[in-house]
Amino acid sequence: MLYDIRLHLHYDYHDAAGGSRHHVQVTPRTIAGVQRVIASSLSFEPTPTERSDFVDFFGNAVTSAAFRGVYEALDIRMSARVSVSRPEPGLDVSPGLGTLFGEIASVRSLAPDSPHHFAAASDFVDIDDAITAYARESAGRNASVAAIADDLCNRIYRDFAYDGEATTVATKAADAFALRRGVCQDFSHVMIAGLRGLGIPAGYVSGFLRTIPPPGKDRLEGADAMHAWVMVWCGLETGWLEFDPTNGMRASNDHITAGCGRDYADVAPIVGVLRTTGSQAGEQAVDVIPVG
Repeated sequence: MLYDIRLHLHYDYHDAAGGSRHHVQVTPRTIAGVQRVIASSLSFEPTPTERSDFVDFFGNAVTSAAFRGVYEALDIRMSARVSVSRPEPGLDVSPGLGTLFGEIASVRSLAPDSPHHFAAASDFVDIDDAITAYARESAGRNASVAAIADDLCNRIYRDFAYDGEATTVATKAADAFALRRGVCQDFSHVMIAGLRGLGIPAGYVSGFLRTIPPPGKDRLEGADAMHAWVMVWCGLETGWLEFDPTNGMRASNDHITAGCGRDYADVAPIVGVLRTTGSQAGEQAVDVIPVG
């Protein structure tokens, strides 16, 4: 599948802002055998005083922008053309939990895709007893790691309600689990916490999802938002598989990856510091447009 992706981040400040520096992480990345970025651009208004582009430890594209002057609004626009061709799910040859632990121990690497980075607690994902007990129900009726992840993904989809008002960007996995409500960020954190509680390495994927309008309805421009799902290490032979608990499905060709990390803290679309007083408000608009 070939997609044009457009993202617009807009921020208004009650009083003028300035002396700021932001790290922006929204540009899709090329992943061998999964997706290829054909072209991309990232622009700012006002124009940054300083700008640098780099790749972080996990291979994500990051832009650092500093603003010395003052401004009352900030606009960030990203556009990209991306080709996505995920491998079709094959025969499940992932190990059981007992075998998985030995396979994790056999990995003598701290490369970015090593399972060791994704097994312990992180900023948004504690190893929580209640979430682990919930995940253990999936382990009790499935033999393989991939089957456990698939079952847990679908249970979260069934048991949790999508509610954009229930949580905030700072909500952690345990709080979202107690509410049984939230958004894609929360469902992904809960699934990651459950898998790690069982000893299964799991990480956070940030990106974009093509949405299909109801029959007879036009696609609404700018109505989408960035999306999040989960990557799970399923043993030496299978490697990483991706699951979307918000939609109860494996990641498909409609999922376009921007970045991955241990949790949201590693791949937040924008982080930084600035000098201002009063309040600020932000808006996000995303279009994922199939080409051809």
